Amino acid sequence: MSNATPYVLHQAEAEQLLARVDVHQAMLAMFRDLAAGNALQPAQQLVEFPNGGGDFINFLGVLAAQRVYGVKTSPYIVRQQGPLVTAWTLLMSMDSGQPLLLCDAGSLTTARTAATTAVAVDALAPRQATRLAVIGSGPVARAHMHYAKGLREWRSIRLYSPGLLERSAVQRQALQQIDPRLQLCASLAEATDEAEVILLCTSAAGPVLDPASLDRPALITSISTNAARAHEVPPQSLASMEVYCDYRATTPGSAGEMCLASELHGWDRTLIRGDLAELLGGQAPQPDYRRHVFFRSIGLGLEDIALANALYHLKHTGNA
Repeated sequence: MSNATPYVLHQAEAEQLLARVDVHQAMLAMFRDLAAGNALQPAQQLVEFPNGGGDFINFLGVLAAQRVYGVKTSPYIVRQQGPLVTAWTLLMSMDSGQPLLLCDAGSLTTARTAATTAVAVDALAPRQATRLAVIGSGPVARAHMHYAKGLREWRSIRLYSPGLLERSAVQRQALQQIDPRLQLCASLAEATDEAEVILLCTSAAGPVLDPASLDRPALITSISTNAARAHEVPPQSLASMEVYCDYRATTPGSAGEMCLASELHGWDRTLIRGDLAELLGGQAPQPDYRRHVFFRSIGLGLEDIALANALYHLKHTGNA
């Protein structure tokens, strides 16, 4: 094994290398490997700390075609001054059994989350869609706008986040610089009015949007946070939507609204119409938009491993 490995990448260096990676294409390639049986995605591992101190989630994945596997571990630490969330990814060789890379995964997590949503939007949104709404204004929401802005010929991009209009002019200007079409809205209703695609990009532990309040069928994407059973739509709303997810084998057991809908409202995971591997492989039906379409992403270990592997090759050889 080279003396240069395992590499340890802290946030600044990880972000510098990440800027050289086509994250959207990396996610597409990973889901195609999953569809072809060249990758393995185990279920998430959620472990709660004693005495209500928080939890940590392990995201595992195997990229057999790349001869690597790994795990991202992300704690949610309860503190008096507010919760702390961090993330680190360990990349391992399937050939030598040795560690290749330990990487601060904060920025990677943001990028792969948004790029996965972009894969879903491109696969599911109506080709003629022109109205996009983004709920949230933090780093994850900004990343979602970055990856989604070129997916359709958007004539309208609206954004709402509580307290947004009270933020400084510099903060609002930073958002406007993402895309000149962006309109900052004073309310959720204003942002979602006539929207055909709605990206929920919040850290809320409970619902932020009731699909029943919308005036037309829309694609609604949701990520939420790693707080236990976090969800961004009411669990009972799943029964009235066409539901898709990032990976049907694992998502229903972890996504908060799916767990609650199953336990409290009789919803069944077999109602999921498809996941991203099935959509990219042509094995899942397309939505007809007679009702709302819901895409839920929980974040897969394979997404983290794919990006960690890209960073490893950049660091090790200088080639993506």
